[in-house]
Amino acid sequence: MKILQSLLDIPKSIGSYPEVGLTIGNFDGVHLGHRELLRKIKTECIEKKILFVVVTFIPHPQKILQPEKERFLINSYDQRRKLLSSLGVDYLVEIGFTRDFSTLTPEKFLREHLLAYPELKNFYLGYDFAFGANKQGDYDLVRNLCKPLKVAVEIQPKFEFQGKVVSSSLIREKILSGRIDEVEELLARPFHLEGVVVKGEGRGKKIGFPTANIQVATDLMVPHRGVYVTRTNYNGMTFKSITNIGHNPTFKESNQIHIETNLFDFDTDIYGESLEIEFLTKVRDEVKFPTVNDLIAQIKSDILFARTYLSKK
Repeated sequence: MKILQSLLDIPKSIGSYPEVGLTIGNFDGVHLGHRELLRKIKTECIEKKILFVVVTFIPHPQKILQPEKERFLINSYDQRRKLLSSLGVDYLVEIGFTRDFSTLTPEKFLREHLLAYPELKNFYLGYDFAFGANKQGDYDLVRNLCKPLKVAVEIQPKFEFQGKVVSSSLIREKILSGRIDEVEELLARPFHLEGVVVKGEGRGKKIGFPTANIQVATDLMVPHRGVYVTRTNYNGMTFKSITNIGHNPTFKESNQIHIETNLFDFDTDIYGESLEIEFLTKVRDEVKFPTVNDLIAQIKSDILFARTYLSKK
């Protein structure tokens, strides 16, 4: 998959642009609904012998339209790229989203950014597709503008899982409430957090459970406060682990969220290194313990639970 900033950046072949089928969206999470949509489009593009193009935005529009809102992305932009590539996308066009861009009328956006590509053959829309300023653009508008250009427009049916429409909003809700098992079902993979190891207070090491303190981008969602069974990917290796998210109330509670991972059977200095944490299931909520010894006893119990759980995975 190649990443571009405009459809017109697609390389010409023998002097002309290749024919393409296109879909557009934020694809945050690349969840089951997205996967079904993309699978169908990829299959049809192969049958028609045209290239499969996904158009998306960077940063996520919410970053510009609601700059005060933090921690809303299900996955990083880099992870989104990897997931889309794995689904057979030929070209990913990442349009820069700015405040000025957000004011474009749907017609102007379509004409300047999508329909300006001369070999667009198929335009695939999700069932709830809307775009442009105040999301005034809809299926009828796209169809009317595409018809004289002989661009076929197809709307894809909604995708349901266990009786509910799968959406990024639903997944965000489950992440924030700590229902990680359900998140994994909707993503068709464990929820991931990526970050860099930074120095912490060193309390974990002092009580016999050294942890890697992870600093993640402020755009990325963090699960509800508590202890989770996790797997940690580092330097091409995967380690069983347990991760605590919270404010360390037993010591000194603060407003800052700490993400601390204890990697099992691991004893290496990894300050400044990047880690990827896979969340598998929640063990318990965060608790303020009466004494440090009570905390130590609970951590031992949590680790035993995690080892047992991971032995069955």
